[in-house]
Amino acid sequence: MGIVICRQDTKIELWKKALKAAAPDIEVYSCLEDHPKEKIKMALVWKHSPGSLKAYPNLRCIASSGAGVDFIFSDVEAPVHLPITRVVDPMLASDMSEHVTAVIFAYLKNLNQYKLDQQQQIWNPIGYARIKDFTVGILGLGTLGALLAKNLVHFGFQVQGWSQSRKSLPSVTAYTGETALHAFLSTTNVLVCLLPLTPNTEGILNKELFDQLPKGSFVINVARGGHLVDEALLQALQSDHLSGAALDVFHEEPLAKEHPFWSHPKVHISPHCASVSDASSVAPQIIENYRNLLNRKALQNLVSMDRGY
Repeated sequence: MGIVICRQDTKIELWKKALKAAAPDIEVYSCLEDHPKEKIKMALVWKHSPGSLKAYPNLRCIASSGAGVDFIFSDVEAPVHLPITRVVDPMLASDMSEHVTAVIFAYLKNLNQYKLDQQQQIWNPIGYARIKDFTVGILGLGTLGALLAKNLVHFGFQVQGWSQSRKSLPSVTAYTGETALHAFLSTTNVLVCLLPLTPNTEGILNKELFDQLPKGSFVINVARGGHLVDEALLQALQSDHLSGAALDVFHEEPLAKEHPFWSHPKVHISPHCASVSDASSVAPQIIENYRNLLNRKALQNLVSMDRGY
């Protein structure tokens, strides 16, 4: 019996080392090496090769090595009737909060524009904004969104959030459900998307949504590329309805060289680095779930098949 790590990047050995350090008694394999496929009970995956999970006849659980699971459901050949788990890690949430907070402050203090000016040797001081001048709206108040909201409140921001299910957070105005989305958007100056990617949220950052934001709003997407309609964002920037956007995630990664986001002065790109699962931090919960699986105990952080996250 054992665990197989299925990824398409260069981090398989890193995760294998972390799992072995957490549990030397458990067999852990890379999908790239020869291994006894019939003995595999858990697949630890991240953007695995579509169809690759069919090779494991006795697989009993699919474990995402990150907070997202949309890539599992997009694999039409994945055995999604099996239990699927995701990572819930305080470090992951903290990293995300720090990244988004840095992006918001860069926007408030014109640091993005000054970087562009520097490249052209332009000396042009601009009036800056203050924390009290903006309301930050967070789409998605799960583990990541809730910690971001808490930290922004600590800094003194006016913070509001929107989610499908009712949430209650100190000093945060919470909106729930489709009927409350317009009220949420109409009073948001900096919009942060931290929603899970599901059929219901795919393409949610579209023209209809942007039109409901106040003129001059700034959009931050650190969730998934599939949330954003690229053309709608470019149009909103061209018309000056939006003042800018910071994007960490994209439909295609790495972002294609010819994509207009690269050269757009109002689009600020980071290479899907806002929050990355740390193997050594996450390994203990993966091992605990593996032992629970073998002992037929309840699994942590189970994904809801109905919600898709």
